Amino acid sequence: MTLIKYNPNGFKPATFGNFIDRFFNDDFYGGKGITSFSPQVDIAESDKEFEIQFHIPGIQKENINIDVKDDRLTVSGERKMSQEKTEKNYHTVESSYGTFSRSFYLPDNVNVDKIDASYKDGVLNIVLPKDAKKEMKKTIAIK
Repeated sequence: MTLIKYNPNGFKPATFGNFIDRFFNDDFYGGKGITSFSPQVDIAESDKEFEIQFHIPGIQKENINIDVKDDRLTVSGERKMSQEKTEKNYHTVESSYGTFSRSFYLPDNVNVDKIDASYKDGVLNIVLPKDAKKEMKKTIAIK
């Protein structure tokens, strides 16, 4: 009888060949590949505005697009991997490279004409001011 080591990541026996296959096919890029990624986003709200922060270090400002269409905000861009020849031999690459696109439906009370964006230290900050005229607050009397 042969003992096979338990492998919680799959049903294949933990052999050296499977390790090499996983290394070159999945695990080297964290199973994500280098074609796209999804940046982390923080969203906050105050009385006067919404604020969206995209954490996208390493992306040039020129490679970021912000569009508003049909009450939907879309931020897209690309982080390019350096193609210059170096003497480095990477053993692990955990950074994400490629294109991204994130979309958010805007509330009715956002003034799309006054949206402002700034980019500093790898953080894209988008400010979405609220329109006081569109504030929809109604108090209903109880009978």
